[in-house]
Amino acid sequence: MENPIAENESVEGKGTWRGDLIFATTLFLTAVVALANVLPRTGVLAGQYGWGTALFFLLFGVFTITMGFARPGFGHVSFDRVAQISSVLVLGPVDAAWINGLASLVYPVHRLWKDVPVRDVVLASLHNAGMTTLVILACGSLYVFLGGPIPLIGLDLRIGGLLLLLMLSMQGMNDALMTALMYLRKQDPSTMLNVFTVGVEFASVPVAILVAIIFARLELPVFVLLLFAMSLGMMVLKQYAGMRTKLEALVDARTEELRQKTVELERQATHDKLTGLFNRRYADEFLQREIENSKRHDREFTIALADIDHFKQVNDLHSHAAGDEVLRRVAEILTNRCRKTDVVARYGGEEFLLCFPDTSAEFAEQICSQIRNAVEKANWSHISAEINITISFGIAEVGVDSRRTSILSDADTRLYQAKNKGRNRIVGLPGQDKTA
Repeated sequence: MENPIAENESVEGKGTWRGDLIFATTLFLTAVVALANVLPRTGVLAGQYGWGTALFFLLFGVFTITMGFARPGFGHVSFDRVAQISSVLVLGPVDAAWINGLASLVYPVHRLWKDVPVRDVVLASLHNAGMTTLVILACGSLYVFLGGPIPLIGLDLRIGGLLLLLMLSMQGMNDALMTALMYLRKQDPSTMLNVFTVGVEFASVPVAILVAIIFARLELPVFVLLLFAMSLGMMVLKQYAGMRTKLEALVDARTEELRQKTVELERQATHDKLTGLFNRRYADEFLQREIENSKRHDREFTIALADIDHFKQVNDLHSHAAGDEVLRRVAEILTNRCRKTDVVARYGGEEFLLCFPDTSAEFAEQICSQIRNAVEKANWSHISAEINITISFGIAEVGVDSRRTSILSDADTRLYQAKNKGRNRIVGLPGQDKTA
């Protein structure tokens, strides 16, 4: 059975602990009430078996849970379906429910010695005991109601159909409760789908039927041999599952590492390493697309070329490290002052390209003016008390006949006009010249 709390799993970060506690307590109390209603009518161990058999199935249930493994992502998968179904077929659903519920209740206690928080141990006990008891009681009672024999001593077509129904109903009810918990935790229930774990669940059923039949016939040597072989098989499968889980985790880690490297390579192909802005290659491609879109849809589109004034002096007088810091700081100002829809790129050494989609030249000038003012008033003392940085802009607007080269040429011409007129200014449409 797939239990919701894995071996060393904490509920931290998986939804609220209070929500998990309410869900677990509700399951557990519902199971207790259900048993309290049926036990007075059926009695405890009312069949042909006594407390020795009950103790065997209790220990058998704990053992089959121990032979479980953590399923990647969510929950704990074990072979306890063998103990659950076989005890139903030997003792009946009521006794099987409280015996296996007790096994699920006490099993998580050993986690206290693994430094698992007490509250998580209590939560696991309530979850697992409540779910196990309700699934066995409900599905086992349905099996008996439809005429399933207790104890099971043989098979025919009708009994085979009832056993199939028992298996499917237990799996369905277990998955339904697990899904409810995952929705409560805001997790994706599809992560429960796993071919290997489903195979373990369904393979447990014929083994459980065989255990029940041999136990009922009291063929002790055969039964002991079966338990021995079954225990070895469970141990082997547990080791295999552990290796498989580690391999899946390794594959997932490598896949994530490759994904991150791919993202980084894609970023390096489109971004400038020093400033983190888009690079010239990306800017040219973006500019070409936007020019075509603006002309096709009759939309405004404006660009600006910006150049840091006297940047060569910064490198010559204060070192290239200081120049790099100036470039990073200017790039930060450009990004902060532009809108999310704008594209800012490092277009050359100290030259930047600003693209303003759906923006008139007049409004683009206002943005550039804010940037120019922010750069001029920025505090550069952390680089050098002698540094004073300003920036100049040349603005061009896309027209009907504009091409990428022509609009860049227009912006570049106006940028040089700004430089020739004293720098720290914006030259936009013909006749416009803005300074501080």
